[in-house]
Amino acid sequence: MYLMGIDVGTTATKIILIDVEGHVVASVELPSTLLSQHAAWAEEDANQWWANVCSGVPECIRQAGIHATQIAAVGASGMVPTIVLLDQDGNVLRNSIQQNDARAVEEIEYLRSQTDAADILRRTGSAITQQTIGTKILWLRRHEPWVLEKAAHLMGSYEFIAHRLTGAFHIERNWALESGYFDLYKEDWDDEILKLSTIDRSLLASVHWPSEVIGKVTPEAAALTGLAAGTPVVAGSADHIASSFSSGLKDQGDLLVKLGGAGDIMISLDSILVDERLFLDYHDIPGKYIASGCMASSGSLIKWFRNQFAPQATYAELDAAAESVPAGSDGLVLLPYFLGEKTPIQDPQARGTLVGLTLTHTQAHVYRAVLEGISYGFLHHLQVFAEHGMTPTHARCANGGARSKLWKQVTADVLGIRLEQVADHPGSALGSAFCAGMGVGAFTRWDEIERYIKISTITQPNLENHARYLGLFGLYREIYEALKDKFPRLAK
Repeated sequence: MYLMGIDVGTTATKIILIDVEGHVVASVELPSTLLSQHAAWAEEDANQWWANVCSGVPECIRQAGIHATQIAAVGASGMVPTIVLLDQDGNVLRNSIQQNDARAVEEIEYLRSQTDAADILRRTGSAITQQTIGTKILWLRRHEPWVLEKAAHLMGSYEFIAHRLTGAFHIERNWALESGYFDLYKEDWDDEILKLSTIDRSLLASVHWPSEVIGKVTPEAAALTGLAAGTPVVAGSADHIASSFSSGLKDQGDLLVKLGGAGDIMISLDSILVDERLFLDYHDIPGKYIASGCMASSGSLIKWFRNQFAPQATYAELDAAAESVPAGSDGLVLLPYFLGEKTPIQDPQARGTLVGLTLTHTQAHVYRAVLEGISYGFLHHLQVFAEHGMTPTHARCANGGARSKLWKQVTADVLGIRLEQVADHPGSALGSAFCAGMGVGAFTRWDEIERYIKISTITQPNLENHARYLGLFGLYREIYEALKDKFPRLAK
């Protein structure tokens, strides 16, 4: 028996096959393209995701050397809450609008002016921010009304893949919760916010838990992907939640730092925590929750730096040069707000900023300042957690950036905590594959995920560097506060 996980990521679509004994038996990754036609825009082509699935699934099956009928179930994960709009015939109407898109500045202010912010936060668990789906729908209503006139279905990235596989329409609970439309206590769509956002309930499908089977692979999808017709497909999971779960977050205080294209930091909870500076998510394990921070650009910022200023260098070469730069980059402080910022400042008009440059600074200094700036963003979240009495009891790191010894060390030093690196972690795809297994009875306990988790390295913080970074973090926060009223003027 095998289980398939598909992850729709910002930079790639990843597909894996696992057995039920604790092994990843095949893995395929195909690139996807982040489109940013204007400042603060973030879009992708959903049809490219589906093309990746159609190419990657047969290759994954071939690598594993199995027959498609041996795959017991499929689960997908993806970025949340991405917007995908389909017409009545299931055709994609426009590029997706990504969760880190920050175009809807005026619409955010409009929704805030029409609501009681504290009440909205209490009801939905989410403040009105650049991530709120309603703000982007209002933007479309103003700028691309023809798209909404044709729209028949609204969903996220992984719901789109599940729909293409099964023909069914559904919404997974964390897309619902992070959309800003979902009443946390009634566990239903909030009609007042839907009305303010000009969204009809008919666009939104029923809401399901990650491990619920929502349909089966159709003959048409089977012909395109190589899966067997009739294979069960579950609702799937938000990528950061699937990744957290499959990294071992299960007990109160377990922490995960994801060094990916966006920067995620999550802490496991046994009860609801609502704070406008954080996102609240359902855990993949029923009855538990995850408080999460999501920074709009992290790995994507590192990639931007290399592409623009060191296109011939490898990341390893950049790391090697920056290792010789002392902690604090000789007085450079970077604000990593290159796509605006989500948590914890929730400011779509914030901008990337580099302060302290002199003629003695080199490319290596600036590169290290990029790593440190991202880590200051993570530290800001730890301070918010601490305000609620939440101290990490156990911390791990994962995603592609965890392969960088320097990025891990800078992160551990800034945070002042010990980081365990999850070895060869398939990330969200593993979590979604495990959810698929729970949905069809291949697993009976959520803690069976532990058989897939191995720790490769442990990074201990340098406490001398940590003390230096705490002082610079104070400047980091002061710089933003001093400039935040200037950023809207720059944005214009």
